[in-house]
Amino acid sequence: MSKSLYETLEVSQNASESEIKKAYRKLARKYHPDVNKEKDAEEKFKEINAAYEVLSDKEKKAQYDQYGDSMFGGQNFHDFSRSQGGNVDLDEILRQMFSGGGGGGFSGFSGGGRQSYSGGGFNGFGGAGGFAQEQNLDIEAKVTIPFNVAILGGTHSVSVNGERFDIKIPAGVKSGEKLRVRGKGHAQNGRSGDLFLKITVASSPDYEREGDDLVKTIEVPLYAALFGEKIAIGTLEKEIKLKIPQNTKNGQRFRVKEMGAMNRKTKQRGDLYLKANIINPKVDDLDDDLVELMKEKLPKSL
Repeated sequence: MSKSLYETLEVSQNASESEIKKAYRKLARKYHPDVNKEKDAEEKFKEINAAYEVLSDKEKKAQYDQYGDSMFGGQNFHDFSRSQGGNVDLDEILRQMFSGGGGGGFSGFSGGGRQSYSGGGFNGFGGAGGFAQEQNLDIEAKVTIPFNVAILGGTHSVSVNGERFDIKIPAGVKSGEKLRVRGKGHAQNGRSGDLFLKITVASSPDYEREGDDLVKTIEVPLYAALFGEKIAIGTLEKEIKLKIPQNTKNGQRFRVKEMGAMNRKTKQRGDLYLKANIINPKVDDLDDDLVELMKEKLPKSL
């Protein structure tokens, strides 16, 4: 007895529930009309969905395992579908097949209806298309993550559906991006949807992001700005020593290569720019003789 529904999903007759589901998702992605523009892709996609509707349901699967392709008038499922000239209403046929039970009601389908298809995207492959449609179990939520986690990557704890768990944050993620967490959506009948998190990156009091570059304002003592000196700077990753040259001007930038944000497409890091904010000492804290000397020697105009 032919088992053409198993052939349609490219699995053996002894395939487990998880193997059937995995095969279905793989084929649905491959032949979905939004992705596959080949001539026969849409019909193949319909066949895949119809086969999965039967084999994913324990009761329908048991009946099909008993009667096989006698349900299709002795033809295999592919030939039966094609023999209807593309106008087979698979949804109606499946309803008729499994509404009464028993082998006597499985023949004589006219196939006079027309299968409709709504190409509205993948919808999680949970039965995309106009038939065999399953409930969308995906969840969308928003989450705000710390600035340093967005730049360096790491983990962040979220609470969804009363469950708290850690998610992995890739380095370089930006506000507005979405992260997919598999299996953390709604659960129903042994199926679990996915969680889609829209990211908001919290602002930082110390850093600004310019594309893949970071900008940090650093305080530079007047002595270092005038005469040059190495100063210690804390960054998101570690402390570094920055050489301040003589005659550094206020607002002058210093570039530290590849200490910016990761570009998730190119996998290249941006740079860190350190912007000098020169700190003048308080006159009251200076030695009186030095104050008098400065008044005498410093130029009063540029």
